[in-house]
Amino acid sequence: MATITDLSGRVAVVTGGTRGVGAGITRALLEAGAEVVTCARRPPARPVEAAGRTARFFPVDLREADTVGAFFTRLKGEYGGLDILVNNAGGTPYRMLAGGGAERHARVVELNLLAPLTASLAAYEHMRGRPGGGSIVMIGSVSGSRPSPGSAAYGAAKAGLEQLARSMAVEWAPRVRVNTVVLGMVRTELSHLHYGDEEGVAAVGRTVPLGRLADPAEVGDACVFLASERAAYISGASLLVHGGGERPAFLDAATADN
Repeated sequence: MATITDLSGRVAVVTGGTRGVGAGITRALLEAGAEVVTCARRPPARPVEAAGRTARFFPVDLREADTVGAFFTRLKGEYGGLDILVNNAGGTPYRMLAGGGAERHARVVELNLLAPLTASLAAYEHMRGRPGGGSIVMIGSVSGSRPSPGSAAYGAAKAGLEQLARSMAVEWAPRVRVNTVVLGMVRTELSHLHYGDEEGVAAVGRTVPLGRLADPAEVGDACVFLASERAAYISGASLLVHGGGERPAFLDAATADN
């Protein structure tokens, strides 16, 4: 991957940054020169490395505000401050609304909306006094802007996350910029759980205008850009990283018999 910009001397946190999309973001930040700390409930099977450098890991349950606060306070003590936060941790099992009680759906909202809010509030206290301010990047989803059967609570949380980022961008300007990277489908080590074998992944990729799923490194590139000075005048924005989105179903229906 070509380095988009130089983030040397910057301190970055990537929540859920140990695998999948999160690991791609972590590697991109490492390659750009940042000091990167990842956090998740469980340690990774192997450290995340790139460009001869290794991300540091801390076990953190992002749903516990006191634990999150202590984590960022420790970072300030060890690194002197924080420049970049990427709120990547999240996800959901496939569950139709009628197939789970309100408490189960609420846990999805807690992980995908309230946890990023908790982390952002804690990070803001350590960013706002930095000479160059700070940058927060939310990892959103196209599920937040279209019907999401089987992941309705997740889609609702991602819609809320995007709106939250816009409000944060206004409240915390000019010291801290806040943006959202809105993802479509990304190919990770867990893609087979969602799309099946290689043939299934390829078939799903053909539904995307660019003809394939995104690579985690491409998500990382977008995050590095938004965290950098090249995006110094970008805040409250949503950057679509979805390969052109989804081909409208009516186009296929209209040509089905031709």
